Amino acid sequence: MIVVMSQGATKAQINDVEKKLVQLGFKTHAIYGQVKTVIGAIGDKRLLNTESITSMPGVERIVPIMKPYKLVGRELKPTPTVVDVGGVKIGGPELAVIAGPCAVESEEALMETAVKVKESGARILRGGAFKPRTSPYSFQGLQKDGLEILASVREATGLKIVSEVLDTRDVETVDRYVDMFQIGARNMQNYRLLQEVGMTNKPVLLKRGLAATIEEWLMAAEYIAATGNSQIVLCERGIRTYETATRNTIDISAIAVIKELSHLPIVVDPSHAAGNWKYVGAIAKGAVAAGADGLIVEVHLDPPSALSDGPQSLRPEKFHQLMKEVGLVAQAVGRSL
Repeated sequence: MIVVMSQGATKAQINDVEKKLVQLGFKTHAIYGQVKTVIGAIGDKRLLNTESITSMPGVERIVPIMKPYKLVGRELKPTPTVVDVGGVKIGGPELAVIAGPCAVESEEALMETAVKVKESGARILRGGAFKPRTSPYSFQGLQKDGLEILASVREATGLKIVSEVLDTRDVETVDRYVDMFQIGARNMQNYRLLQEVGMTNKPVLLKRGLAATIEEWLMAAEYIAATGNSQIVLCERGIRTYETATRNTIDISAIAVIKELSHLPIVVDPSHAAGNWKYVGAIAKGAVAAGADGLIVEVHLDPPSALSDGPQSLRPEKFHQLMKEVGLVAQAVGRSL
């Protein structure tokens, strides 16, 4: 439920209401607006005598939250959230572009790629150190060595870094190196992992599951938010359908639906959706036109030799051209790069 405080309610009155709700077994989340403050209260409403709250000084009314996702929905917070990744804002007027190889392969290659994508306008570097592969015999990533390479490249280029964490046992290690956690599609409903990354209070990039509904996706985000961490960016990366022409089927409509239902920003991964570099540009431009807050694009110096996802990776010169084209689309819809 939402406790709406009256205009002019004092900080002391707001604190008193929060204390009362906590005593009744609720988790609270206060949102301070320019005119009014609202308090989100998550818990068993059967424990609550609403009159005991509505009669408190400064309380205007109580509004029930109808959606199952309480903290990430617009019922509680109608204004969009802007996630700050070490100074890079995701969700504001400026598009956030994340780019880099699927997997960290060597420091030399990552450094060269990072310099090139930064010159083209990317502000966050992606690179997998721990790789979830379908086959246990495929390249599994450089793991801690890969994280150290990412940190070294960040130091040299100033780019912020995002990398995937696969296991609760690795959260502490990954946390020491990255600016943003990535939760991959296969782990979207790994609830213990979601809670662990949430407790770090570090930004989280949450990819949509292979066949997850939008509600399931938002409920996964709710697990992170329930730990007190609202720094969540949703990532549409395509869902599995009967179509085989592309790796996955991009759900452009998800951008509009998320914007209606949630205050969280959403970015799109055209690389995993396409599975083929030839289609990445069209998907990326379509996503920006539809209202996405950013893109995450795979870029590799020599895609045929990539240890992971080479066919869907753009060469740096192709990425540079894409950024020019995306910039024009962004301008047309009132955004910028």
